[in-house]
Amino acid sequence: MAEGVLFDLAKKVLEAVGSLAHQEIKLACGVKDELDKLKSTVSTIQAVLLDAEKQGSHNNEVKDWLNKLRDVFLDADDVLDDFSTEALQHKVMTGNKMTKEVRIFFSSSNQLDFSLKMGHRIKAIRERLNAITKDKGDFHFIQSSTEPQVMNRDRETYSFVWEENVVGREDDKKEIIKLLLDANTVENMSIIPIVGIGGLGKTTLAQLIYNDKNVKNNFELKLWICVSDNFDLKHIVNQILESLGNGRDEKSLEILQNHLRDKLNGKKYFIVLDDLWNEDKNKWMSLNDLLMGGAKGSRIVVTTRSIKVAKITGTTLPYELKGLDPEKAWSLFVKMAFEGGIELENQGIIAVGKEIHKALLC
Repeated sequence: MAEGVLFDLAKKVLEAVGSLAHQEIKLACGVKDELDKLKSTVSTIQAVLLDAEKQGSHNNEVKDWLNKLRDVFLDADDVLDDFSTEALQHKVMTGNKMTKEVRIFFSSSNQLDFSLKMGHRIKAIRERLNAITKDKGDFHFIQSSTEPQVMNRDRETYSFVWEENVVGREDDKKEIIKLLLDANTVENMSIIPIVGIGGLGKTTLAQLIYNDKNVKNNFELKLWICVSDNFDLKHIVNQILESLGNGRDEKSLEILQNHLRDKLNGKKYFIVLDDLWNEDKNKWMSLNDLLMGGAKGSRIVVTTRSIKVAKITGTTLPYELKGLDPEKAWSLFVKMAFEGGIELENQGIIAVGKEIHKALLC
Protein backbone atom coordinates (compact mmCIF):
# COMPACT_ATOMS: atom_id res chain seq x y z
CA MET A 1 0.00 0.00 0.00
CA ALA A 2 1.51 3.37 -1.07
CA GLU A 3 2.21 5.84 1.71
CA GLY A 4 -0.56 8.38 2.21
CA VAL A 5 -3.32 6.30 0.59
CA LEU A 6 -5.00 5.34 3.86
CA PHE A 7 -4.49 8.83 5.26
CA ASP A 8 -6.37 10.24 2.24
CA LEU A 9 -9.13 7.65 2.68
CA ALA A 10 -9.55 8.69 6.33
CA LYS A 11 -9.73 12.31 5.21
CA LYS A 12 -12.45 11.39 2.70
CA VAL A 13 -14.49 9.71 5.46
CA LEU A 14 -14.12 12.78 7.69
CA GLU A 15 -15.25 15.07 4.85
CA ALA A 16 -18.30 12.84 4.27
CA VAL A 17 -19.23 13.02 7.97
CA GLY A 18 -18.86 16.81 7.87
CA SER A 19 -21.02 17.04 4.75
CA LEU A 20 -23.79 14.98 6.35
CA ALA A 21 -23.97 17.46 9.20
CA HIS A 22 -25.37 20.01 6.69
CA GLN A 23 -27.90 17.70 5.04
CA GLU A 24 -31.57 18.44 5.68
CA ILE A 25 -32.78 14.96 6.60
CA LYS A 26 -34.38 14.25 9.94
CA LEU A 27 -32.02 12.35 12.23
CA ALA A 28 -33.33 9.72 14.62
CA CYS A 29 -32.39 10.08 18.26
CA GLY A 30 -28.70 9.30 18.77
CA VAL A 31 -27.68 9.32 15.09
CA LYS A 32 -25.97 12.71 15.28
CA ASP A 33 -24.14 11.44 18.36
CA GLU A 34 -23.01 8.38 16.39
CA LEU A 35 -21.73 10.61 13.59
CA ASP A 36 -19.80 12.72 16.12
CA LYS A 37 -18.31 9.58 17.69
CA LEU A 38 -17.33 8.23 14.27
CA LYS A 39 -15.64 11.53 13.44
CA SER A 40 -13.71 11.44 16.72
CA THR A 41 -12.61 7.83 16.18
CA VAL A 42 -11.46 8.41 12.59
CA SER A 43 -9.61 11.62 13.60
CA THR A 44 -7.76 9.71 16.34
CA ILE A 45 -6.74 7.00 13.89
CA GLN A 46 -5.78 9.50 11.18
CA ALA A 47 -3.30 11.15 13.55
CA VAL A 48 -1.06 8.04 13.49
CA LEU A 49 -1.62 6.89 9.91
CA LEU A 50 1.37 8.63 8.33
CA ASP A 51 3.76 6.86 10.69
CA ALA A 52 1.79 3.59 10.47
CA GLU A 53 1.96 3.57 6.67
CA LYS A 54 5.72 4.11 6.80
CA GLN A 55 6.13 1.22 9.24
CA GLY A 56 3.80 -0.95 7.17
CA SER A 57 6.28 -0.95 4.30
CA HIS A 58 8.65 -3.19 6.31
CA ASN A 59 6.50 -4.62 9.14
CA ASN A 60 4.01 -7.33 8.18
CA GLU A 61 2.01 -7.04 11.41
CA VAL A 62 1.47 -3.32 10.83
CA LYS A 63 0.66 -4.01 7.19
CA ASP A 64 -2.04 -6.48 8.26
CA TRP A 65 -3.42 -3.91 10.73
CA LEU A 66 -3.59 -1.32 7.94
CA ASN A 67 -5.36 -3.71 5.58
CA LYS A 68 -8.05 -4.38 8.20
CA LEU A 69 -8.41 -0.63 8.70
CA ARG A 70 -8.67 -0.07 4.96
CA ASP A 71 -11.57 -2.52 4.67
CA VAL A 72 -13.53 -0.72 7.39
CA PHE A 73 -12.81 2.73 5.93
CA LEU A 74 -14.12 1.58 2.54
CA ASP A 75 -17.27 0.25 4.19
CA ALA A 76 -17.64 3.54 6.10
CA ASP A 77 -17.30 5.48 2.86
CA ASP A 78 -20.06 3.36 1.26
CA VAL A 79 -22.42 3.83 4.22
CA LEU A 80 -21.90 7.59 4.35
CA ASP A 81 -22.30 7.84 0.58
CA ASP A 82 -25.65 6.00 0.81
CA PHE A 83 -26.76 8.35 3.58
CA SER A 84 -25.72 11.47 1.65
CA THR A 85 -27.32 10.27 -1.61
CA GLU A 86 -30.63 9.58 0.11
CA ALA A 87 -30.55 13.01 1.75
CA LEU A 88 -29.93 14.71 -1.63
CA GLN A 89 -32.80 12.81 -3.23
CA HIS A 90 -35.01 13.96 -0.39
CA LYS A 91 -34.12 17.59 -1.08
CA VAL A 92 -34.75 17.35 -4.82
CA MET A 93 -37.90 15.24 -4.80
CA THR A 94 -39.73 16.80 -1.87
CA GLY A 95 -38.87 20.26 -3.16
CA ASN A 96 -40.31 19.34 -6.57
CA LYS A 97 -43.31 17.49 -5.01
CA MET A 98 -43.28 15.19 -8.02
CA THR A 99 -45.83 12.59 -6.89
CA LYS A 100 -47.94 11.65 -3.93
CA GLU A 101 -45.91 8.44 -3.55
CA VAL A 102 -42.65 10.38 -3.37
CA ARG A 103 -44.07 12.71 -0.74
CA ILE A 104 -45.20 9.75 1.32
CA PHE A 105 -41.83 8.03 0.99
CA PHE A 106 -40.04 11.12 2.22
CA SER A 107 -42.48 11.80 5.05
CA SER A 108 -41.03 12.59 8.47
CA SER A 109 -41.67 9.06 9.75
CA ASN A 110 -39.91 7.44 6.78
CA GLN A 111 -36.99 9.86 7.07
CA LEU A 112 -36.58 8.96 10.72
CA ASP A 113 -36.88 5.25 9.95
CA PHE A 114 -34.19 5.53 7.28
CA SER A 115 -32.05 7.65 9.60
CA LEU A 116 -32.38 5.04 12.36
CA LYS A 117 -31.24 2.25 10.03
CA MET A 118 -28.25 4.33 8.92
CA GLY A 119 -27.46 5.06 12.58
CA HIS A 120 -27.20 1.31 13.27
CA ARG A 121 -24.86 0.88 10.27
CA ILE A 122 -22.70 3.80 11.39
CA LYS A 123 -22.53 2.42 14.93
CA ALA A 124 -21.44 -0.98 13.57
CA ILE A 125 -18.67 0.71 11.56
CA ARG A 126 -17.51 2.65 14.61
CA GLU A 127 -17.42 -0.49 16.77
CA ARG A 128 -15.29 -2.27 14.15
CA LEU A 129 -12.92 0.71 14.10
CA ASN A 130 -12.73 0.75 17.89
CA ALA A 131 -11.83 -2.96 17.91
CA ILE A 132 -9.03 -2.36 15.40
CA THR A 133 -7.87 0.79 17.24
CA LYS A 134 -7.24 -1.20 20.43
CA ASP A 135 -4.44 -3.03 18.63
CA LYS A 136 -2.57 0.12 17.62
CA GLY A 137 -1.12 0.55 21.10
CA ASP A 138 1.15 -2.44 20.42
CA PHE A 139 2.91 -0.60 17.59
CA HIS A 140 3.85 2.71 19.26
CA PHE A 141 2.96 4.94 16.32
CA ILE A 142 4.01 8.59 16.30
CA GLN A 143 1.15 11.07 16.12
CA SER A 144 1.16 13.66 13.36
CA SER A 145 -1.30 16.24 12.01
CA THR A 146 0.59 17.01 8.82
CA GLU A 147 -0.32 15.87 5.35
CA PRO A 148 1.38 12.89 3.62
CA GLN A 149 4.38 13.87 1.55
CA VAL A 150 3.02 12.44 -1.70
CA MET A 151 2.79 14.47 -4.87
CA ASN A 152 -0.74 14.52 -6.18
CA ARG A 153 -0.11 14.77 -9.91
CA ASP A 154 -3.83 14.79 -10.67
CA ARG A 155 -4.21 18.10 -8.84
CA GLU A 156 -1.50 20.02 -10.69
CA THR A 157 -2.81 23.42 -11.77
CA TYR A 158 -1.68 26.18 -14.12
CA SER A 159 -2.14 29.93 -14.44
CA PHE A 160 -4.24 30.20 -17.62
CA VAL A 161 -8.02 30.69 -17.59
CA TRP A 162 -10.66 31.80 -20.12
CA GLU A 163 -12.19 34.76 -18.31
CA GLU A 164 -15.35 34.48 -20.44
CA ASN A 165 -16.05 31.09 -18.83
CA VAL A 166 -15.91 32.42 -15.27
CA VAL A 167 -19.16 33.49 -13.59
CA GLY A 168 -19.67 35.62 -10.51
CA ARG A 169 -16.15 36.34 -9.22
CA GLU A 170 -15.75 39.93 -10.40
CA ASP A 171 -16.14 41.46 -6.91
CA ASP A 172 -13.78 38.94 -5.32
CA LYS A 173 -11.19 39.67 -7.99
CA LYS A 174 -11.43 43.44 -7.37
CA GLU A 175 -11.02 43.01 -3.61
CA ILE A 176 -7.89 40.86 -3.90
CA ILE A 177 -6.30 43.11 -6.53
CA LYS A 178 -6.96 46.11 -4.28
CA LEU A 179 -4.88 44.37 -1.59
CA LEU A 180 -2.18 43.41 -4.09
CA LEU A 181 -1.71 46.95 -5.31
CA ASP A 182 -2.05 48.67 -1.93
CA ALA A 183 0.88 51.09 -1.77
CA ASN A 184 0.46 51.69 1.97
CA THR A 185 1.61 48.21 2.99
CA VAL A 186 4.62 48.46 5.30
CA GLU A 187 6.19 45.07 4.65
CA ASN A 188 8.36 44.48 1.58
CA MET A 189 6.50 41.23 1.01
CA SER A 190 2.92 40.54 2.10
CA ILE A 191 0.89 37.36 1.83
CA ILE A 192 -2.84 37.22 1.07
CA PRO A 193 -4.51 33.85 1.78
CA ILE A 194 -7.69 32.87 -0.10
CA VAL A 195 -9.48 30.19 1.92
CA GLY A 196 -12.62 28.16 1.25
CA ILE A 197 -14.00 24.66 0.84
CA GLY A 198 -13.12 22.56 -2.19
CA GLY A 199 -14.89 23.41 -5.44
CA LEU A 200 -15.69 27.06 -4.67
CA GLY A 201 -13.25 28.38 -7.27
CA LYS A 202 -10.18 29.48 -5.28
CA THR A 203 -7.82 28.42 -8.09
CA THR A 204 -10.03 30.07 -10.72
CA LEU A 205 -10.05 33.33 -8.75
CA ALA A 206 -6.27 33.19 -8.43
CA GLN A 207 -6.01 32.62 -12.21
CA LEU A 208 -8.20 35.67 -12.89
CA ILE A 209 -5.98 37.79 -10.65
CA TYR A 210 -2.76 36.40 -12.12
CA ASN A 211 -3.82 37.32 -15.68
CA ASP A 212 -5.20 40.77 -14.89
CA LYS A 213 -3.50 43.57 -16.90
CA ASN A 214 -2.96 45.82 -13.88
CA VAL A 215 -1.29 42.96 -12.02
CA LYS A 216 0.91 42.17 -15.04
CA ASN A 217 2.04 45.79 -15.30
CA ASN A 218 2.73 46.19 -11.58
CA PHE A 219 5.21 43.36 -10.96
CA GLU A 220 8.63 42.65 -12.38
CA LEU A 221 8.33 38.89 -11.88
CA LYS A 222 5.18 36.79 -11.90
CA LEU A 223 5.21 33.09 -10.88
CA TRP A 224 2.58 30.36 -10.51
CA ILE A 225 3.47 27.43 -8.24
CA CYS A 226 1.11 24.50 -7.61
CA VAL A 227 2.06 23.11 -4.21
CA SER A 228 -0.78 20.60 -3.65
CA ASP A 229 -0.06 17.64 -1.34
CA ASN A 230 3.71 17.80 -1.41
CA PHE A 231 5.27 20.54 0.71
CA ASP A 232 8.90 19.68 0.11
CA LEU A 233 11.09 22.77 0.39
CA LYS A 234 13.69 21.65 -2.14
CA HIS A 235 10.99 20.73 -4.67
CA ILE A 236 9.20 24.08 -4.26
CA VAL A 237 12.44 26.05 -4.61
CA ASN A 238 13.22 24.10 -7.77
CA GLN A 239 9.71 24.81 -9.11
CA ILE A 240 10.25 28.54 -8.60
CA LEU A 241 13.65 28.41 -10.30
CA GLU A 242 12.18 26.45 -13.22
CA SER A 243 9.46 29.10 -13.60
CA LEU A 244 12.25 31.66 -13.81
CA GLY A 245 13.92 29.60 -16.53
CA ASN A 246 16.67 28.53 -14.14
CA GLY A 247 15.78 24.99 -13.08
CA ARG A 248 18.76 23.20 -11.55
CA ASP A 249 19.27 19.51 -10.94
CA GLU A 250 20.98 20.12 -7.61
CA LYS A 251 21.03 17.79 -4.63
CA SER A 252 22.12 20.55 -2.31
CA LEU A 253 19.42 22.78 -0.84
CA GLU A 254 22.17 25.22 0.10
CA ILE A 255 23.05 25.81 -3.56
CA LEU A 256 19.38 26.02 -4.56
CA GLN A 257 18.45 28.57 -1.91
CA ASN A 258 21.42 30.77 -2.80
CA HIS A 259 20.39 30.70 -6.45
CA LEU A 260 16.76 31.50 -5.56
CA ARG A 261 17.65 34.48 -3.40
CA ASP A 262 19.93 35.82 -6.12
CA LYS A 263 17.02 35.70 -8.58
CA LEU A 264 14.43 37.30 -6.29
CA ASN A 265 16.44 39.81 -4.28
CA GLY A 266 15.57 43.39 -5.15
CA LYS A 267 12.84 42.33 -7.60
CA LYS A 268 9.17 43.23 -7.13
CA TYR A 269 7.51 39.88 -7.57
CA PHE A 270 4.05 38.31 -7.46
CA ILE A 271 3.79 34.59 -6.64
CA VAL A 272 0.70 32.39 -6.46
CA LEU A 273 1.10 29.32 -4.22
CA ASP A 274 -1.92 27.29 -5.26
CA ASP A 275 -3.56 24.54 -3.18
CA LEU A 276 -1.42 24.74 -0.06
CA TRP A 277 -2.11 22.07 2.60
CA ASN A 278 0.93 22.20 4.90
CA GLU A 279 -0.03 23.09 8.49
CA ASP A 280 3.50 22.85 9.90
CA LYS A 281 4.52 26.42 10.71
CA ASN A 282 8.23 25.58 10.81
CA LYS A 283 8.13 24.21 7.26
CA TRP A 284 6.31 27.30 6.07
CA MET A 285 8.82 29.65 7.76
CA SER A 286 11.69 27.86 6.01
CA LEU A 287 10.18 28.84 2.65
CA ASN A 288 9.02 32.25 3.86
CA ASP A 289 12.59 33.17 4.86
CA LEU A 290 13.82 32.49 1.33
CA LEU A 291 11.21 34.82 -0.19
CA MET A 292 11.82 37.83 2.05
CA GLY A 293 14.38 39.60 -0.13
CA GLY A 294 12.04 40.98 -2.79
CA ALA A 295 11.54 44.69 -3.44
CA LYS A 296 8.86 46.61 -1.55
CA GLY A 297 5.41 45.75 -2.87
CA SER A 298 6.16 42.07 -3.51
CA ARG A 299 3.09 39.91 -2.97
CA ILE A 300 2.16 36.26 -2.51
CA VAL A 301 -1.35 34.85 -2.88
CA VAL A 302 -1.95 31.50 -1.16
CA THR A 303 -5.02 29.38 -1.94
CA THR A 304 -6.00 26.78 0.65
CA ARG A 305 -8.92 24.86 2.10
CA SER A 306 -7.49 25.12 5.62
CA ILE A 307 -8.14 28.14 7.84
CA LYS A 308 -5.11 27.02 9.88
CA VAL A 309 -2.89 27.27 6.78
CA ALA A 310 -4.37 30.71 6.04
CA LYS A 311 -3.53 31.95 9.54
CA ILE A 312 -0.01 30.47 9.47
CA THR A 313 0.90 32.01 6.12
CA GLY A 314 -1.04 35.26 5.92
CA THR A 315 0.24 38.72 6.75
CA THR A 316 -3.30 39.95 6.06
CA LEU A 317 -6.62 38.56 7.28
CA PRO A 318 -7.68 35.50 5.26
CA TYR A 319 -10.00 36.27 2.36
CA GLU A 320 -12.81 33.78 2.91
CA LEU A 321 -14.32 32.85 -0.43
CA LYS A 322 -18.08 32.30 -0.28
CA GLY A 323 -20.49 30.52 -2.58
CA LEU A 324 -22.09 32.39 -5.47
CA ASP A 325 -25.37 34.20 -4.95
CA PRO A 326 -28.39 32.24 -6.32
CA GLU A 327 -28.69 34.24 -9.56
CA LYS A 328 -25.03 33.85 -10.49
CA ALA A 329 -25.04 30.24 -9.35
CA TRP A 330 -27.94 29.53 -11.73
CA SER A 331 -26.04 31.19 -14.58
CA LEU A 332 -23.08 28.92 -13.88
CA PHE A 333 -25.36 25.88 -13.65
CA VAL A 334 -26.91 26.71 -17.05
CA LYS A 335 -23.46 27.15 -18.58
CA MET A 336 -22.33 23.76 -17.28
CA ALA A 337 -25.53 21.72 -17.58
CA PHE A 338 -27.19 22.87 -20.80
CA GLU A 339 -25.71 22.53 -24.25
CA GLY A 340 -23.98 25.72 -25.33
CA GLY A 341 -24.86 27.30 -21.98
CA ILE A 342 -28.34 28.19 -23.28
CA GLU A 343 -31.48 27.42 -21.28
CA LEU A 344 -33.71 24.87 -22.95
CA GLU A 345 -37.24 25.78 -23.92
CA ASN A 346 -38.61 22.66 -22.20
CA GLN A 347 -39.95 24.09 -18.96
CA GLY A 348 -40.13 20.65 -17.33
CA ILE A 349 -36.38 20.09 -17.78
CA ILE A 350 -35.66 23.62 -16.54
CA ALA A 351 -37.84 23.00 -13.47
CA VAL A 352 -35.92 19.81 -12.63
CA GLY A 353 -32.63 21.66 -13.20
CA LYS A 354 -33.69 24.39 -10.80
CA GLU A 355 -34.60 21.82 -8.15
CA ILE A 356 -31.18 20.19 -8.52
CA HIS A 357 -29.55 23.61 -8.44
CA LYS A 358 -31.48 24.55 -5.28
CA ALA A 359 -30.44 21.30 -3.59
CA LEU A 360 -26.79 21.88 -4.41
CA LEU A 361 -26.96 25.35 -2.85
CA CYS A 362 -28.30 24.01 0.46
